[in-house]
Amino acid sequence: MILRKLFSISLLLFSITAAAQEKYMFVFLNSKPDKEVLPKKQVDSLQAGHMANILRLAKEDKLIVAGPFEGGGGIFILNTQSAKEASEWINTDPAIRADRYNIEILPWNVRHGGACKVNEDAEFATYTFIRYNTFITKFNVQQAPELLRQHDAYLKELLQTGNVIVEGFFDNSDGGIMVMQGAVEDEVLTADPAVKDGIIKPDVKKIWVGKGSFCEN
Repeated sequence: MILRKLFSISLLLFSITAAAQEKYMFVFLNSKPDKEVLPKKQVDSLQAGHMANILRLAKEDKLIVAGPFEGGGGIFILNTQSAKEASEWINTDPAIRADRYNIEILPWNVRHGGACKVNEDAEFATYTFIRYNTFITKFNVQQAPELLRQHDAYLKELLQTGNVIVEGFFDNSDGGIMVMQGAVEDEVLTADPAVKDGIIKPDVKKIWVGKGSFCEN
């Protein structure tokens, strides 16, 4: 029975993937609380190298979007569908090589909005970034296909508000992300049936990106 339910979830995710508009590799540069304490001069040097590498990757059309989270960490959206290639590209970053972040590389399928390269001098915009983390276990696997369908339907409702900048999901039931304008009330998140049930848990942060990075007007 559990195997049949997992197969159903796989079919659901496949059907969602088939409807995706674009696919990229999405990188989370998560804050690392236990990173080595370094002298300020060395930290500044690594940060300078980090920024220079971002500009180089962008000029090479490898990096489409980069932006920091308020409080630390950030994201890259890379112009590839290969996790191996994405790993090779980001490991040219001195801060990443120095193990200053906890890195996640995930295949990302865009359903609304997009990823657009902007000029170096683009005005910065602040948005609400929501990461939807999935928690599928042997205890909720039977309900998972229906709850994921309800989650998908709820996200489509949110798109109708006009406040969603970009939305997409990760392969292998690894959740997804949504970026919205302005502050997002807790009620907007908790009204999601899958969030109510606990199969999906949203992580909300503020992100800074160059205006137009998600192909918004």
